[in-house]
Amino acid sequence: MSAYLPSQFWVVGVLAAVLVAVIVLGHVIAHRSTTVVARALSWTSLVVGTLGVEKLVAGEPPGVRMIALIGFALLVMKVIVVIEERARGMRPLSFSAWLGFTGAWLGMKPRIFAATASVERGALPGAGTLIRRGSLHVVMGTALAILARISWTSGQSRLLASVLLLPGLSLLLHFGVCNLLAGMWRLRGVACDALFRAPLRSQNLGEFWARRWNLAFSEMTTIAVYRPLAERLGRGPALMAGFALSGLLHEMAITVPVRAGFGLPLLYFMIHGGLVLVERALARAGYPLTSWAGRAWALFWLAAPLPILFHRPFLAGVIWPLIGIPAG
Repeated sequence: MSAYLPSQFWVVGVLAAVLVAVIVLGHVIAHRSTTVVARALSWTSLVVGTLGVEKLVAGEPPGVRMIALIGFALLVMKVIVVIEERARGMRPLSFSAWLGFTGAWLGMKPRIFAATASVERGALPGAGTLIRRGSLHVVMGTALAILARISWTSGQSRLLASVLLLPGLSLLLHFGVCNLLAGMWRLRGVACDALFRAPLRSQNLGEFWARRWNLAFSEMTTIAVYRPLAERLGRGPALMAGFALSGLLHEMAITVPVRAGFGLPLLYFMIHGGLVLVERALARAGYPLTSWAGRAWALFWLAAPLPILFHRPFLAGVIWPLIGIPAG
């Protein structure tokens, strides 16, 4: 776990101050500036601020750098999606609703927090189901992580440990923590829902990325990139721009912290953007990818280039340290 232990604790204090500033100033920018000014400030902050945060944590271990960069980017993207939704007529978020949206939810739909009376409506249906499902997935993910540790200590196999640990972390965080958060918000009357929805049932890549896997990213790219650009450039270029943004943000989370593998996560997402366009062309020609053929297609293209996304330097610097595997 040394990859996640700060070497200089003053850096953590400065980083915390930066994140608080983003939350406070972000509310001001998103609600009191014109759309043009707000867009310029927020996108500039994303680029310049990322460079600043990377410089701030340059001497820290990879895990610390990853958390810092993800946290900063997540908060600035929250500002960006609120700006875009405000431009489309969304009512302002109260500061308390803004704090809930930015600080206690990973999704990117601010409209569900916009109704100030939402917390007075009582619990919404499905809260208990999400909490039970999330709890079960936390247990399952933890069990896989323990098995990954055992497989390493007993067999010294990085491959087997990785095969167990990566889905374990996904179950723990994506299907566990995210569902728990959604259930807790539904108890308070806010219509949050699962962000990861049975991805293995996807009948093609378009369905996987748009409706089943990491809906926070899907919501974010739709609001911040796809809708604004589709009106000007068309759906195809807008879709590729959305995948490009996803790729760049994954570069920030995967490549920059370990300072290796630059361009590989972007390549993964650009490949998938191109494949989704192929799916759309096939559908227009009367050959939609569905049923077992579509599922096989989606699973192959998700798994085959996966080493491009989760390359060895990332595994060695960020993932393996979680269960005590040395870089080797």
